[in-house]
Amino acid sequence: MFEDTLELAENKLLLLYILNELKFPISKNQLTEIILENNFMNYFILQQYILELISSNFVESVEQDGKNRISITASGIKVLNLFSNRLMDDKKSLVDKYINVNMNNIKNAISITADYTIENKNSYIVNLKAKESDITLIEVKLNVVSNKQARELCAKWKNSSSDLYTKIISLLTKD
Repeated sequence: MFEDTLELAENKLLLLYILNELKFPISKNQLTEIILENNFMNYFILQQYILELISSNFVESVEQDGKNRISITASGIKVLNLFSNRLMDDKKSLVDKYINVNMNNIKNAISITADYTIENKNSYIVNLKAKESDITLIEVKLNVVSNKQARELCAKWKNSSSDLYTKIISLLTKD
């Protein structure tokens, strides 16, 4: 029983540590990816802990650009500072290493968005967006005629947004 309580506390501290180290809100999917790739805990326990941290006001759910993200609160930072010595150094080290290696991918997943909605039976609205920090670099809304075309545009934007942005700017600024 005591070991279970220690593991629960350490896992919640680990989640707070990750959110604190990232310094910006991320999606539950991104947090899940970090946890599962490092085999820190299983998916179902993770989801339970996230909900418990939110209900304890140590983590908050915020909306950014119509997407839900989670971030650590001031109370969460206070708890982390009080009990960070209970978090194993090897886990902290793994998190730090993962964040250093994957920071650009994590930021890109937040700053490059592509999604679509059904306008009517023969029309889809595709919304493509690129942000840097809190500044929107480009946002394009397109009306297309098929679900396949909407999915292809979203995939192409996610894979090549930087090149496409450069080409659009070049086309628009040509004399």
